[in-house]
Amino acid sequence: MAANVESMFYVREKPWHGLGTMVAKAPDSAAALRLAGLDWNVIQKDIMTVGGSTAIPGFKANVRDIDGSVLGIVSEKYKVVQNMEAFSFTDELLGEGVRYETAGSLQGGRRTWILARLPRQYIINGDEISPYLVFMNAHDGSGAIKAAMTPVRVVCQNTLNLALSTAKRSWSFNHTGDISGKLDEARDTLLYARRYMSELGKAFRKLDMIRLSDNKVEDLISALIPDADGGSTQQRRNIQKMREDMKARYYDAPDLADVGKNGYRFLNAVSDFATHAKPLRERANYRESLFARTVDGNPLVDRAYQMVMAA
Repeated sequence: MAANVESMFYVREKPWHGLGTMVAKAPDSAAALRLAGLDWNVIQKDIMTVGGSTAIPGFKANVRDIDGSVLGIVSEKYKVVQNMEAFSFTDELLGEGVRYETAGSLQGGRRTWILARLPRQYIINGDEISPYLVFMNAHDGSGAIKAAMTPVRVVCQNTLNLALSTAKRSWSFNHTGDISGKLDEARDTLLYARRYMSELGKAFRKLDMIRLSDNKVEDLISALIPDADGGSTQQRRNIQKMREDMKARYYDAPDLADVGKNGYRFLNAVSDFATHAKPLRERANYRESLFARTVDGNPLVDRAYQMVMAA
């Protein structure tokens, strides 16, 4: 096995998502938002016809107050939830030892987020797992307010946020209806987190018991990164390169040297690939897309989990 195929797993960039402003010393969400430059508000303005004589009914423009940027066009039923309001309920969690680590905005302020690290560390299969909570707010009408669990394997910064049928990983609500009541519901997030980590531990232990032969690993990788029907020579080379990359992360990663050849090792290799591998063609919004997939759940990691459990 060629150990020099991909060396990215030897050094981890922190924070794991590579985005935002460090706010680890922020005592509350207000301070975190200020440090991250998110202490602004959204105001709604009428959308006027050319000439400004008539307002277009049924719609409003969400505008950032500090610079007049239009963040989105929304229906008149849309309720603005300010950054301060969306994230303030997390301050109650700080009493439990939660601390803020990073915060930032995406797409020119259309989406804002804050990341908190939960106080409890979990030792699962001999690995230290740190649970994070990501809270996101959208001002462009395209998404809901969301809170999502993102467990991270400390030694390598792999994200291990599996979609489990036995526990809820994320929670969200739309910008309509009774916003205050929905924010009250968000205070149950920490309870969801505890249950999710408990069920995640059970899943990891099951994966650890599933032994994988080298041939099986090859088959799984080929299924996860399939051949492109009618693909060009360059496409076939790219597919083979990605397969070799994932294979190297399974066999050569130093943090997996003492892990047996089993489903847990394979899942970490796939997560390593999904979290840290640079795309063959890196676009300007690559990290934003990776962050969004991490919050929403990565289909590649979920598929790998389902395939191994069915092996």
